[in-house]
Amino acid sequence: MNTTSLSALEIALRVRAGELSALQVLEEHLAQISAVDGVSGQLDPPALPPCEEQKVHAFIQVTADLARQQAEQVEAKVARGEDPGPLAGVPVSIKDIFCVQGTTTTAGSRILYNFRPPYTATTVARLEQAGALILGKTNLDEFTYGSSSESSAFQPHPNNPWNTQHVTGGSSGGSAAAVAAHETPLSLGTDTGGSIRQPSAFCGVVGLKPTYGRTSRYGLIAFGSSLDCPGPLARNVSDAALMLQVLAGADPKDSTSSIQPVPDYLAALAEGVRGLRIGISPDYDHIAYPDTETGEMGIQAIQPEMNQAVREVAQVLASLGAEIIENVPMPNARHGIPTYFVISRVEAASNLHRFDGVKYGYRTQKPVQDLTELYRVTRAEGFGLQPKLRILMGMYVSAAAHAAHYYQKALRVRSLIRADFERAFDPTGPYRLDALLTPTTPTTAFRRKEVLRDTVLMQYSDQMTVGANHAGIPAISIPAGLDPQGLPIGVQFFGNDFREDIILRVAYAYEQATELAPWRQEIPQALRAAEVK
Repeated sequence: MNTTSLSALEIALRVRAGELSALQVLEEHLAQISAVDGVSGQLDPPALPPCEEQKVHAFIQVTADLARQQAEQVEAKVARGEDPGPLAGVPVSIKDIFCVQGTTTTAGSRILYNFRPPYTATTVARLEQAGALILGKTNLDEFTYGSSSESSAFQPHPNNPWNTQHVTGGSSGGSAAAVAAHETPLSLGTDTGGSIRQPSAFCGVVGLKPTYGRTSRYGLIAFGSSLDCPGPLARNVSDAALMLQVLAGADPKDSTSSIQPVPDYLAALAEGVRGLRIGISPDYDHIAYPDTETGEMGIQAIQPEMNQAVREVAQVLASLGAEIIENVPMPNARHGIPTYFVISRVEAASNLHRFDGVKYGYRTQKPVQDLTELYRVTRAEGFGLQPKLRILMGMYVSAAAHAAHYYQKALRVRSLIRADFERAFDPTGPYRLDALLTPTTPTTAFRRKEVLRDTVLMQYSDQMTVGANHAGIPAISIPAGLDPQGLPIGVQFFGNDFREDIILRVAYAYEQATELAPWRQEIPQALRAAEVK
């Protein structure tokens, strides 16, 4: 039996019981990476042979030596009769936006190509303390700015394991690809506007964005500080619940982390959905998209399979005893992306000021006259297109002459988006929802380079997801079928503040009820290719 087919929960139970060796688990996952991943992302790579087109390329670096040390520590604890932790021997990949002491942390950018942080992010430290094996750093859109993972300075970018001619989504694209290709059963990602859920939907895995503050942001290289949420990617709901159990909880190093009690997420899964109220909104069956000529907002249909999947999921949940509430109004959902355009870019521009070539990271080798020129030339050479665009827009909309018209207005609209969710989840209101069911994305995974240079269109692939980030609420994306091209379809559940346990329950109930569905028996193209070899 190859352990790459096991869930994280199964691996941990068997390692803790002494039935599996942590080193065996590690070596089999390293072999899987060798079989399916191909060349890791690198700066200015040489031309790749055609065979690399069919590889996944999820990783920027594989930390085999670190993982072996951790596996040996787990085995030593098992031998001594000590508890090695709830993730004992489970390989985990880390999106390369989290600091890991002694390991290069690039954020997918040239400007941090040689940065080795002197500390480890709290979320990573909790995984290590739980017995996980840190197997490597996964590729991403540069500084997480994108929805396809194509903008990384480290190429080749990740490919979708279901069809390598298609993107993984982003920005946690490498994380989603690594999980889908059975390179790791778990991955740590971040979600700022959908960056866990959208790639999870594209790659056919489970992705959970927790409530803002449920997981620590300490050691995360920030994009939008009021929006960023670390969270798990996994192949099933139980594994996502297990990982969140390890990650969740207050952190004195992060003043925005919450002191709300953390429930037993795994225990909650068994409670089922009978009596839960699950809403469907007509405001999530299309996207509101700006006309490039006039600037006016228009309505554009989403891929029909997406709405069909929502209906089919609702039918399954209804058969399990849930009450489906139709026509829940979410009128401000259409403003999610324009609002995100403004707020996220202001915060991104602020956060990017720290990268200047002085204390760490890339520094220009060109002769400069003074410190200001050092900053200018270093940033011009070190930042890619997407960070530059965000700096320019963020500085513009937050400038004194424009802030009232753009930034302050966006903050007010953000509060309206939050109010829509508060009304939907209000236990004394007209809808009294426990969860809101929507498509995760307007389409399945688009082809490589299809929207790479279209910043607006790229951003609108997150229209279904971004509301959770504005509102700060939890949301989970789960697989819900395949489209006619064999690409995964995802649906998501929004939940009320700190009710990750409820949306996990709902997701798990659907997953269990459909475990024998024909589409669940299909496997990604990359796995089929590895089996042939």
